[in-house]
This record gives sequence, structure tokens and C-alpha cells, in this order.
Amino acid sequence: MVASQGAVVLIVEDEPLIRFNILDVLEDVGHVALEAGNADEAMVLLKSRNDVDILFTDVNMAGSMDGIQLAKRVRAMRPNIGIIITSGMVRLDPMSLPANTAFLPKPYQHEALISAIDSMTR
Repeated sequence: MVASQGAVVLIVEDEPLIRFNILDVLEDVGHVALEAGNADEAMVLLKSRNDVDILFTDVNMAGSMDGIQLAKRVRAMRPNIGIIITSGMVRLDPMSLPANTAFLPKPYQHEALISAIDSMTR
């Protein structure tokens, strides 16, 4: 599968193997992938880069905030950024999420993630 256009995607995942796997998959289809191990690292990256198109975050992470709190903070800072939230522990109702936010339950297929990113960057 090939991305319709390359997006800059910030992957926020505390499991290194999962994060590296997603990074490889996204780069293989033409996206620019940035990585953070928790929400605090993600906020540092977001404050230093204005080119992030998509935030892809897990819900459950160590640190000062979880993925849902991170998504709310990012939405307030950058209303136009696409947000994809994932979790294997909780199920979020996609209808309760803010505009331009998607929920991707774990385990997910890489194609589903790529499709969600592509739909947010059109």
C-alpha cells in the first residue's frame, strides 16, 4: 500500500517495539514519522515543529498525561491537526470524539492506520 501523499505523523507509543514497527510501516509508504515514548516527549516535539499533520497516540502511557489528555491538549493548540487514538484496553465511541479524530482499536491492521492517515490528509 502506498500513501496518497506524505504526511508528517507523530507516533506516541510507550512500547518501543510497537513504536518502531509503526515508524517503519509509515516511512515505507512515504510518510515522515516522528516518535515519542510518552506525552511529555510529544509536547516537546510539537512545540518545536510546526509541520506535524497527524498525531497517532496510544491511550495508556506513563508520564504526566495519557493519550486522551494529550489529544485534548493538542486539539487546543492545533485545531487542524488530525488525531488518531488507539488502545487495546479501552474502547472509545468514535461518535464522541472531536472532529478530525479517529479511534483505532488494538490490534489493528497497518492498512487501517494508513487509511485513517490518508483520509485525514485529503
